[in-house]
Amino acid sequence: MTPPTLGNTTPGRELRRRFLWLGLAMTVGLGLLSIQLYRLQITRGEEYSAKSVANFVKEVRLRADRGVIKDARGTILVDSRPSFDAVVTPAFCTDCSEQVIPRLAELLQWDADQAKKVEDLVRQGRRNAPFQPVPVRVDLTRDEYDRLAARRDILDGVEVAPVPHRHYRTNTVLSHVLGYMNEITQEELERLNGDGSRYALGDYIGRRGLERYFEQRLRGQDGVRKEVVNARGQKIEELNVKLGDNAVVQPQAGSNLVLSIDMRLQEEAERAFPGVTGAVVAIDVNTGFIRALVSRPGFDPNLLTGRVTPTQMAQLSRDPLEPMVNRVAAEHYSPGSTFKVVTALAAFKSGVFRPETVVNCPGGYRLGARTWRCHLDRGHGPVNGLDAMKSSCDTWFYKVADTIGLDPIGEMGKSLGLGSPTGINVVAEVPGIMPTSAYHDKASPGGYTKGMALNSAIGQGDNNVTPLQLALMYAAIANGGTLYKPQMVQRLENLDGQVIQEFKPEVVRRVELSPTHLKAVIEGLVKVAHEPGGTSYRSRLKYMRDQEVLVAAKTGTAQVARLGAIRLKTHQMSFFERDHAWFAGFAPADKPEIAVVVLNEHGGHGGSDAAPTAMAVIQKYLDLKKLDATAPPPRPNQPYTPSVLRAPSPDEAALTRGVKPPKLLPGDEEVSEDTHATQD
Repeated sequence: MTPPTLGNTTPGRELRRRFLWLGLAMTVGLGLLSIQLYRLQITRGEEYSAKSVANFVKEVRLRADRGVIKDARGTILVDSRPSFDAVVTPAFCTDCSEQVIPRLAELLQWDADQAKKVEDLVRQGRRNAPFQPVPVRVDLTRDEYDRLAARRDILDGVEVAPVPHRHYRTNTVLSHVLGYMNEITQEELERLNGDGSRYALGDYIGRRGLERYFEQRLRGQDGVRKEVVNARGQKIEELNVKLGDNAVVQPQAGSNLVLSIDMRLQEEAERAFPGVTGAVVAIDVNTGFIRALVSRPGFDPNLLTGRVTPTQMAQLSRDPLEPMVNRVAAEHYSPGSTFKVVTALAAFKSGVFRPETVVNCPGGYRLGARTWRCHLDRGHGPVNGLDAMKSSCDTWFYKVADTIGLDPIGEMGKSLGLGSPTGINVVAEVPGIMPTSAYHDKASPGGYTKGMALNSAIGQGDNNVTPLQLALMYAAIANGGTLYKPQMVQRLENLDGQVIQEFKPEVVRRVELSPTHLKAVIEGLVKVAHEPGGTSYRSRLKYMRDQEVLVAAKTGTAQVARLGAIRLKTHQMSFFERDHAWFAGFAPADKPEIAVVVLNEHGGHGGSDAAPTAMAVIQKYLDLKKLDATAPPPRPNQPYTPSVLRAPSPDEAALTRGVKPPKLLPGDEEVSEDTHATQD
């Protein structure tokens, strides 16, 4: 045997070294395997277990009851009715494109475009969330439900799911306040779920109004029920018992909204308002809570809640009366002579004018080469500030504007909330325009001129307000200078009626107004309604049964088209060229409670076409106050039954406006409405 040579390895030593490397490799491999097993079974065990269970355990979503919306007395205005949706779960839909969807198209009478849209939705669902049901037909009719139930055996992956459907009991009334619901978009789905919400494809979400603003409070929290199913998605009853007590997580209902609106007063406002288009607002002067709100025309939320067809939306968008626009807050108008209270307060604050200051009215006011007309061609003669308010003499206010300029008037209007949003938030709003000389220097060709001040002083020119702004302004005058934030929701309640959150009045600011000046302005407004010659005196006599209550009022007629040398009657003008009829006021004047603003858009004259509505609303408020003081409280949660809930047709509105006024009393006089025009 040859002895080993120095530096050479023996076979035994080589073998041991190989075993050492092999053992080391096995040790490393086992270590990596152990780490991976720990990661799979311990760190991510629940995730993979859930994925495994999902192959045979389906999670059925239990929809939470959406909160109801009630009026101030607890009457239910919006709730949910039972309905059924057809849904497809992509993971269980075998031969979906070739068999299931064509069968659904036949049973539900889809056209080729509808079938293609459903096929795309299911394909997208299979890619993103195969076990999540995809709604393919919402709110099935009874016949559709029966047809699907009868062919359930050949519709793999198709189910008929009970889904509550929103029910708006007031139809078109309060539609701009309540809003509506429709299907969530993909962009909204990604954004909202990224914020922690739990929406799914096909869910409805609030659009506009209360439904949008209180979406998260109304929506509630969905629950879930686990079911053992086979490969076709059919439930296996005998295996469900093995899921245990954790198989069901109950849903939590959304909060209920209790509004400040009283439907009894709302109905009276709807009934008394003769306009085809326009607005009515009744507001508590001491809190800012809205008691009635009309925006006409409205839309039916029941038609918009769901998948609206392009044809339906096109009809609404092309309607020249614009039913989707909330005229209370999202549209602004020249306020006409209802603005004269602002000019009067600015005049008295300047110290140049006092309530007893007399200006002679010959039928207009001459400034340079132009004459600004008064609404009464023959003129009012010598009038002081209070009588100018009563008879709505334009000339007195022209003199104020010519003397003190536009800026003091604009500053007073802005302090009372004009030209800026009210902060209502629940509905969209525009800020309006409260012009000043700086505004005209930027917006008007040639910049500010004195004639612009004359126009603004009587509520014309670039002066624009929303009916809501005007109501809040008159409420501030009534309560001594407190400008409130408008609100429509008094509280949130749970399912059992317990208060979750109560909303308190919110003060925007307290306006510095001299009590002496306020007293004078209110005295002038009382003359408008209670003295012969006042522009709403006849309406007061006709519509107010309670003759002991003083009403502070101001009418206005805001021109839309420039007037020529000859005045035309309302019936001689086309609808969209007619003047806007305004009323603004509050009652009782000596201890104010409610402010009412009426805008009869293209309605004619404030005294004849807006004041009667306001007087009827004020009288109804007083009647309800007496009734509620003696009558037992109503039973809560009673569904609302529509009464007078439709807008009058143009013919009916014309007939209403054409009602002959009562016979004049001794000492009364025929009063024209206040409108103006410049004359070269």
